Amino acid sequence: MRHQPLLVVLRSSEPSRLFPQLGQLQDLGVRHVEIAWAPGRHWSEQCRRLVDAFPALQLGAASICAPAALEAVLAAGFSYGVSPILDGALLERAAAAAFPLVPGVMTPSEVNTARSLGCSVVKLFPAITLGIGYWRRLADPLGGALPFCIAAGGLRPQDVIPWLAAGVDAVALGSSLLAGAGDGEAASVEQGPLRQLLADLSLRL
Repeated sequence: MRHQPLLVVLRSSEPSRLFPQLGQLQDLGVRHVEIAWAPGRHWSEQCRRLVDAFPALQLGAASICAPAALEAVLAAGFSYGVSPILDGALLERAAAAAFPLVPGVMTPSEVNTARSLGCSVVKLFPAITLGIGYWRRLADPLGGALPFCIAAGGLRPQDVIPWLAAGVDAVALGSSLLAGAGDGEAASVEQGPLRQLLADLSLRL
């Protein structure tokens, strides 16, 4: 992720509807994509088809907040997962399955707890509420090295470079990259802004 510090988050109650968007993202050269968990009997099966169909993408799962969601994600065959919350029991279950699960943090206490639990990566959420300078301001009070930080929640393509410059390690984008409305199938990827963002990120290497 250090080579392309960007994650794209897609949502649909029917993951099979996301084939067009994933194809667009793969063609543009995006590497990391998260599929948000949603309750549904066929969710894991449909996600496994996506994993098989897009081997060039590092597909993970987002919005993991409960044991049932984690079990569905494990069954889907994703390579990693991301949660908006810090839950020790979820992290323990994921570790037992040798599954990388990134917890969500907001407060200094949550960042410190995640670090004490051995989390090398955290999701700063909701980033837009906390502000661009928040993560860097935690370094001195907390002391020592902070985890790899993915800023997520309310950010737009034009926010990515400034947030990286302000100290976070990666940025997750969701609905700001999609044109159209509806549940997955009605939205398409805004290719112009994303193509420009990928070009800008490549210049930082």
